[in-house]
Amino acid sequence: MNGGSNAPEPISRNALRSARRLLSRRGREEAGLFLVEGAQAVGEALRWTGRTSLLATIDPQRDRALVTEAQQRGIRVVELTDTDVRALSETVTSQGLFAICELVSTAQPPAITDPRLVVICAQVRDPGNAGTVIRCADAFGADAVILTKGSVDPHNPKTVRASVGSVFHLPVVSGMDLADAVGWARTGGLQVLAADGGGRSLDDLARHDELGRPTAWLMGNEAWGLPADQKDLADQIVGVPMWGAAESLNLSTAAAVCLYTTASAQRR
Repeated sequence: MNGGSNAPEPISRNALRSARRLLSRRGREEAGLFLVEGAQAVGEALRWTGRTSLLATIDPQRDRALVTEAQQRGIRVVELTDTDVRALSETVTSQGLFAICELVSTAQPPAITDPRLVVICAQVRDPGNAGTVIRCADAFGADAVILTKGSVDPHNPKTVRASVGSVFHLPVVSGMDLADAVGWARTGGLQVLAADGGGRSLDDLARHDELGRPTAWLMGNEAWGLPADQKDLADQIVGVPMWGAAESLNLSTAAAVCLYTTASAQRR
């Protein structure tokens, strides 16, 4: 559907089946496309410089601004029923708004001149955590997020939702070997800090102005953290100080603290 005045038509059964296939990693890889859900993420998809091929909405009047924007860009717009939404959404209460986009991530190291702040996630498996890390990296001005081999697909619908559109704002690399990612960071002049219990305190690094340098944060798996051989790849092991009774921070919370503290030091 092109043209700003055309009303959306019902989605065809073939188009719905194609969209449903994007819920699986294999389907996404075969099509070179992924499914975006939710008003904020869909809005970012429409403003993204890459290719967005479909906007699907359950309520064209509610989403009139996005429908108009899509039509002006020549993006096909279709209307969904409640049954269609249930077929596409993995959430309990869906907003009934979807887009289909070409894949945003690459397996190649990001082409960045003079990177300042990067996150390397080592075998991060939880899609919500991965999406939140991408969102935090975007919020604090990071140059890229690298999800190493064995990590969740950044195009997983839960990852995309948790990123709230941030997957469209910064380079996301998927499938690199951890050693290659660390080597890329060092070649780019970044110090590599492993976020893990023990080691030096994050506060201590901040006090000694060691966070103002270009930095790559290495974040471990949610369940087992960073094994010894992965810690050995880092220049330093760094722990977030905690003064309460909590045993630890989860991955995305630790990433938010480390990224905020580093970004603040770099801006000073």
